[in-house]
Amino acid sequence: MIDQIKQQIERLRARGATYVDTRWYPYEETNSLLMWNGNLKDTSSSRESGIGVRVLYKGAWGFSASSDLSNLNALYDKAFDNARVAAERVTFPVRLAEKESIEAKFESPSRINPFEVTLADKVAFLREMDRLLDQPGVTQRVSKLDFRRKQIIFVDSEGSQIEKVITDVFAGLEVNGLDSEGGMHERKFNPPRRGDSRGWETIDLRYFSENAERIVRELKETLQAERCPVDDRSVILLPGIMYLQTHETIGHALELDRILGYELAFAGGSFVTLNDFGKLRYGSEKLTARADATLLNTPGSFGYDDDGVPAQDNLLIDKGILVGAISGRQMVEEANAKARRAIFNGSSGANRATAFYRVPIERMTNINIDPGNDGTLEDIIRNTEKGILLDGDRSWSIGSNREQFHFGTEAGWLVEDGRITRPVKNATYKGATVPFWNSLSAVGDRSTWEVCYVANCGKGQPNQIMQLGHGVPVCRFDNVRIGE
Repeated sequence: MIDQIKQQIERLRARGATYVDTRWYPYEETNSLLMWNGNLKDTSSSRESGIGVRVLYKGAWGFSASSDLSNLNALYDKAFDNARVAAERVTFPVRLAEKESIEAKFESPSRINPFEVTLADKVAFLREMDRLLDQPGVTQRVSKLDFRRKQIIFVDSEGSQIEKVITDVFAGLEVNGLDSEGGMHERKFNPPRRGDSRGWETIDLRYFSENAERIVRELKETLQAERCPVDDRSVILLPGIMYLQTHETIGHALELDRILGYELAFAGGSFVTLNDFGKLRYGSEKLTARADATLLNTPGSFGYDDDGVPAQDNLLIDKGILVGAISGRQMVEEANAKARRAIFNGSSGANRATAFYRVPIERMTNINIDPGNDGTLEDIIRNTEKGILLDGDRSWSIGSNREQFHFGTEAGWLVEDGRITRPVKNATYKGATVPFWNSLSAVGDRSTWEVCYVANCGKGQPNQIMQLGHGVPVCRFDNVRIGE
């Protein structure tokens, strides 16, 4: 098949294509299980395979894809014809940043293939979690498992040939309950990255059991708590909500295609402009953020992107100053041309597609906040006079250009004079993105830093669901409005 792909690429090059690439998925398989209140509500599996082809001709893209590989001539001709028609209407000819020709293989670390684990073992895990979650005060309980595995072979007209085998395991627990006023509350556990692997071995029964007991306990505290006051306080964000703050107001805001206006119709744009790079004080000097696709064990690490560019640790915000973006080969060239200066020195290796039948677009890798030197969680609480400690994402609302936000959290605890005093329910906080990040007054040390997984990040038309991670420490922000 690889020889046939190379022949087709050379055939289109001979017809005048300036660039051709192919993503062949020999397989992509998924397996999902969901237990709800002791009932196995879903157990499903899928498997698909196919080829996606991109062609660049006279500054315009053409794309085609198929799971039927019996007529490669027709598949490649369709992509070429689409590019030829698009070239008649192109307004800004596509140029691609330079990259090296690469022959490589990447396999995500996985000791036990989850697709070789028996259904009985998977169901036994869910039943044990359901037993632990089945406590007085819990009206609904959910335990779930989601497994994904795929092989991708990338070949392009510049001489690259890259094979990737990606395995991901996602698991989660959730409990819900009603307070005395009839309000529904939830508490979830989505395990952060642990260890050096991401196979079935990450389903650690003891670890999940401890956290099952914890979320039930915290749900019960919330159900009995008073409402969150409306106030201006310091907010201390634990990783379970800090990851979402990072995702929505740094990650999506710094995707370069959004900055150039390509996502406005569906997912929204960005308040960032090309003139802001190297100048905008995005946050306080305590804020350093990066897109790091080199972390060993997270779905935001994939070896090479779908342009064939190696994964990178790319600085986005350096001590508060905006310096970088999440980018692919096409958008960096367009951005530099429109800015009339060299903002970007090549792709950051972040162009990805969710399937063989989708075109690659700029997607978040692991958008991380560097740990700071303000100590442990206990140290930050001890140094907070009037605050609130928040965890868990319950609701979110974000401006169309990521310029402001309003988040509801699952759990909150008031902090007075350096100590936690009592839990509150319906805790919320809001702010404007740049002033909020500039109010960052404390960043926890490495002991507070966790890599939280995101299994369902949506973007693009047609919509593409992508997986990634966020490495975030505990952070404190001052003078933030809560409770409304």
